[in-house]
Amino acid sequence: MKHVTFNILAKVNKAILPSYKNKDLTKLTKMDKVIIGWRIWVTLNALGN
Repeated sequence: MKHVTFNILAKVNKAILPSYKNKDLTKLTKMDKVIIGWRIWVTLNALGN
């Protein structure tokens, strides 16, 4: 159940949240860092780690 929930959250994150693929991570705001942390946490849980 947990794995399915995080897979759904990962798909929602990909559709809604911005991508920081080509941005300088040292110049991000605190909110941008929170978003990146959220995306990492959801992705790791969706992968089962």
